[in-house]
Amino acid sequence: MKRDGATTRSAAARTGPAIVVDGLTKRFGERTAFADVTFDVAYGEVFGFLGPNGAGKTTTVRTLGTLLAPTSGNATVAGLPLTEANGVEIRRRIAVMPESPGLYLRLSVAENLEFFAGLYELDDRRARIERALRAVNLLDRASDPCRALSKGLRQRVGLARALLSDPEILFLDEPTSGLDPLAARDVHDLIDGMRRQGVTIFLTTHRLAEAEALCDRVGIMNTTLRTIGRPDELREQLFAKTLQIATRDPLTDPDAVFGGLPGVEGWHDGAAAAGGAAYVLTVTDAELAAPAVARAVVGAGADLLALSPSRHSLEDVYLQLIDEDVEARTR
Repeated sequence: MKRDGATTRSAAARTGPAIVVDGLTKRFGERTAFADVTFDVAYGEVFGFLGPNGAGKTTTVRTLGTLLAPTSGNATVAGLPLTEANGVEIRRRIAVMPESPGLYLRLSVAENLEFFAGLYELDDRRARIERALRAVNLLDRASDPCRALSKGLRQRVGLARALLSDPEILFLDEPTSGLDPLAARDVHDLIDGMRRQGVTIFLTTHRLAEAEALCDRVGIMNTTLRTIGRPDELREQLFAKTLQIATRDPLTDPDAVFGGLPGVEGWHDGAAAAGGAAYVLTVTDAELAAPAVARAVVGAGADLLALSPSRHSLEDVYLQLIDEDVEARTR
């Protein structure tokens, strides 16, 4: 049965989360792909799913996309329980873009999209194809054969294919894998544009800087869900707040300088440049402590060269939580 994507989207329930996962587990015989995974994703959110090879990320996407049946647990996708009976209707509300978009290289860009629009039994195909190509900035390449396109442009065609059905939820599995920085940046811009249009995006990626730049929240997987939250929340949960200080010469009595300052809990020596001195202060609130620390250092007669809060990246969080090669372990 043909359908109008815009009508389907407007009719979908938007009161609850876009995705709810509760204790979901998938096993293949004796091997566990992922176990007891629980999280939710809000409508309009870009949710990052991170983890090493073999951690269960792609299997989770395939399960939520109705391509695999879970072994146990429950989930709701686009307002519908994840059951075999609901599989067709769930697939009408979502789109999945795998790492390889699976295009027919002898066909043109437009012919590929025409084929998939027919396969999905979509109506108003010409308008849909034009909208999708315009969204990924490929309208002027519609007649080009896909074999003549770079990998980055093929990824854009894959995104256009995913957008044909006007999905409520878009699953992107490693969309920038193998792309050069310029092509990856183009894909980032497209993802950001889809976010502004209200599309919920479930993004698996190995690029931690990419996840930090694009995602509202991230979940870190290693067959089980190790943690979930906003990148800044995860940094605060896992790492103590510190101030890094550099002075031209060592302080005569650091205890006297740093002791009793508001927000300062303790200090230790840091890695200093040749001829200088460095200190790391553990603080409860960097913004509260920094002005007082600066005044105290200058008041002690020292030349203050630098004062900055600690800067932990999402990569630091990831490495703190992921400490094994799951893919090697399961071979």
